[in-house]
Parts: sequence; structure tokens; C-alpha cells
Amino acid sequence: MNELILVKPSKDLEEKILEYKREYLSFGETNINGSCGLSRYSDFDEWLELVLSIEKDRLRNNVHASTYFSVRKTDNKIIGSIQLRHSLTPELEKHGGHIGYGIRPSERKRGYGSQQLSLALEAAEAMKIPKVMIICDKDNIASGRTAISCGGILTDENFYEGKEQQIYWIKLRI
Repeated sequence: MNELILVKPSKDLEEKILEYKREYLSFGETNINGSCGLSRYSDFDEWLELVLSIEKDRLRNNVHASTYFSVRKTDNKIIGSIQLRHSLTPELEKHGGHIGYGIRPSERKRGYGSQQLSLALEAAEAMKIPKVMIICDKDNIASGRTAISCGGILTDENFYEGKEQQIYWIKLRI
């Protein structure tokens, strides 16, 4: 498999990020997990300003968060998006967790999810987050397997807005 790296969104990546968004939309997917709502923004600069500001300056849903894209080293193609929330609120404990992630439709089922999540866990360790919560819909088997492959332990299930969800915790080495 090709190696991934995490990169933060920037104006330099605008065309690649917009192409990533177009692929999701062309597959009929209106939500791009881990992208800080990229699919809901028609103005790239407005989206980028939000992404960069919530990491340090501004809270979004009462937390700071870091958004990354995983990029394949061999061809610099964006493979996925991942958002790392620096802390949890009561709402994120019910739905969302510390990390949200997605892999572009054309690159799924190739093992990139686990590699991308492993990189995000390294970023969480660097932030001194002792353990990470991941919540996914129970019918999203790939996401659950990704969490398990990175050390996730299924600790609970719940219902959120009519959907059954699974809650995984990953203890980090800090």
C-alpha cells in the first residue's frame, strides 16, 4: 500500500480539496466525514477560515479541533479527511467523539482508513490526549473495523437521532 501523510488544509491545496469534494458529491454523498463541513460550503475561503480558526482561536461546538487531509505520497492525491477534536463536550460524548474520518469513495476498501486513523492518533498523542473516543453508526462496518484495527475497544452502543451507534475507546501511549 502507498504511504499516507497528514496535511492541514491550505489555500495551496484548494484545487485538490475541491476535487475531493466533487468526488463525494458525484457519488451521491452529501456528508464528507472529518472535513469540518466541507460539503456545506460553496466558498472555499470561508470554509478554510473556519477550519484554521477552530484549531486555536475560535471554538466550534465548544471545542477546538484540527482538520487534516491524508495525502498519498506517491501521487499527492487526497485520500481522506479527518478531524481531531481536542476535547469532548456532553454532546460529542453522545455523537461525534474525538475523531471523525472519511475516505474518498474511489479509494475505499484499500486499507487507507486504518493508516489515516493511525496518523491521527499520533497527532492526538502529541496533544497529550490520553484516550480517544470514536463513535460510528453500527451499520458502518468499515468504520468500526478501522477503529478496532487501531486498538479500539467497543465499550457501548447508543441511539442518536434514530440510528444505532457504537462507541469505541482507544488508549494512547502518552
